[in-house]
Amino acid sequence: MRIGELARRTGATPRALRYYEEQGLLTPERRPSGYREYGEPDVATVHGIRTLLAAGLNSAVIAEILPGLPPPGSRRPGPTCPELLAGLAAERARITRQMDELAAARELLDAIMGADAPSSVILAGREPAGPSAGPAARSSAGPAAGPSVRADPAGRKLDGARSRAVLE
Repeated sequence: MRIGELARRTGATPRALRYYEEQGLLTPERRPSGYREYGEPDVATVHGIRTLLAAGLNSAVIAEILPGLPPPGSRRPGPTCPELLAGLAAERARITRQMDELAAARELLDAIMGADAPSSVILAGREPAGPSAGPAARSSAGPAAGPSVRADPAGRKLDGARSRAVLE
C-alpha cells in the first residue's frame, strides 16, 4: 500500500509517516519510481508508534523499544530484551505521575464548577460574604470589598482578575 492508504488506515498524516521513517521507526520498501510501499505489518507498527507517542515517549525512546518488541500479531506484546525493562518501568512511573496530576487537576475543576454560583464569584473577583451566604449575598459584595487573593492547592496566589483572564 502507498503512504496515503497507510495514513488513512492509521489516522497518521503522510508527513508523520515520513517522520517515522526518518527516525528509523518505519522502513518501507521503495518502488523503482521512488514511491514508498508499506505492508500490512506497518499498520500495526504505526498504531504502536502512535500509542507510545500518546503515552509521552519520544521518538528516540520508541526507536530503542521497537526492535525489542515482537512483530505485531506474533504473540502478546512484551519486551524480548530484558535490558529494556528498567527504561520501560521508568516511563511507566512517569506516565502514572502524570495521570495522578491530571486527576488532581480534574478534581479541582470539578470542585470549582460544582461550587454554589461560581461564576458570580469569578466575575466579581471577590470572595463570598461568608460560608453561609447564598448567591444573593455573594453578588452583593460591593467595590469596597476589594479583589480577593487566595491560594490554590498548588500554593499559587490567585486574584479575581487573573482568574477571569484564564477563564475567558
